[in-house]
Amino acid sequence: MRKNFGKKTWMFPCPVLIIATYNEDGSPDAMNAAWGGIYDTNQIMLCLSDDHVTTKNILRNKAFTVAFADAAHVTEADYVGIVSGNDVPDKLNRADLHTVKAEHVNAPLIEEFPVAAECTLNHVNEDGIIVGDIVNITADESVLDGKGNLDIGKANFISYNSAAHDYRVLGEKVGNAFSDGKKIK
Repeated sequence: MRKNFGKKTWMFPCPVLIIATYNEDGSPDAMNAAWGGIYDTNQIMLCLSDDHVTTKNILRNKAFTVAFADAAHVTEADYVGIVSGNDVPDKLNRADLHTVKAEHVNAPLIEEFPVAAECTLNHVNEDGIIVGDIVNITADESVLDGKGNLDIGKANFISYNSAAHDYRVLGEKVGNAFSDGKKIK
């Protein structure tokens, strides 16, 4: 038997994305954005409202980074999502998060989050969706396997569970993409 829930904004897993930009005065800003993902090959999309400081910064600077939140920093990731940069301009300092300038775009990288995409603004759709070109993916060596590849088990990424309003850890391997399905004849 199934239970019907009606219209819900549920997608699983839903990445916890931390979008970082520079403010007009050069100080770093970041926000937690649950509504985002891959748009097209080498592109990312973000659904951000116009009133976010981060949205204004992306439109002005044409650059941003997208970090993938991890379990070790779930409190900090949640904080930058529930506190507005319009009200608390130093929210990164309050969350004890530290930034360095990204190597490939004019946007900050948050040192505590081990994996991030460096992006430039491609365009904004008529419905307000921000589309960015992924210029580079950067990962701390602590989340790489012995062959130099990203190990998401080590990264300990979190996802947002919109059905229960909690965060969940990702990472257990359960199969091989583009391979396991070949067993079915």
